[in-house]
Amino acid sequence: MTASIDTVLITGATQGLGFDMARGFLAAGSRVVLNGRNAAKLTRAADALGESDRVATVVGDIGDPATGRRLVDEALARFGRVDVLINNAGIFEPKPFLEVEETDLLKFWRTNLLGTFFTSQAAARVMKVRGGGAIINIGTVLIDHAAKAFPVTAPMTSKGAVHGLTVNLAAELADDNIRVNTIAAGIIRTPLHNPEQVDQLAGMHLLNRIGEPRDITEAALFLAQNNFTTGVILPVDGGNVAGR
Repeated sequence: MTASIDTVLITGATQGLGFDMARGFLAAGSRVVLNGRNAAKLTRAADALGESDRVATVVGDIGDPATGRRLVDEALARFGRVDVLINNAGIFEPKPFLEVEETDLLKFWRTNLLGTFFTSQAAARVMKVRGGGAIINIGTVLIDHAAKAFPVTAPMTSKGAVHGLTVNLAAELADDNIRVNTIAAGIIRTPLHNPEQVDQLAGMHLLNRIGEPRDITEAALFLAQNNFTTGVILPVDGGNVAGR
């Protein structure tokens, strides 16, 4: 028997991976609660998805713990449950290590780590009462496969912490039947990358292509529904980590 994906919360859902995952879970029959910082973009995303009776939105910066709590509250108010949380919201900006300032580091930690931590906490409280659920984080293969020409030490400190959080939360929440996993994404065609240059990076993957948002969505659907997978950092990277 597969796990329930009745109600799915997705942070950073106005575009890119978050939007595609929302579309994928809706197609699978889920109801979704979307989060984004920009109210206008969030409204456009919800309108583009249609299915207004199965879509709710919560505007707010996920780096503020109150936003995560409001996301859970909205899910309960609209749909009465929380089955899956996808911590997708994040910021990712290259900057040489010797040029990183304290404000840069704190910015990454606030959104990428604190947002994931406290939104997961809010969701887990509800999942525990319901008898289980799934938390899926979006990470990166760059944690274990650094690129010399790609200076991302600052954001990687926060993403590496999310990978560590995943494994430890999986252990801590296992008795509550809450599964916690991370998708370690390769280079995916999203607004984070220059559309005119991103295909030049295809050679970094054994499959010799850039990942598409649907590749991540399919992995998220698997992790959300599989009852026997937890504590996993799942590379969805076209073979980036395996070799070139």
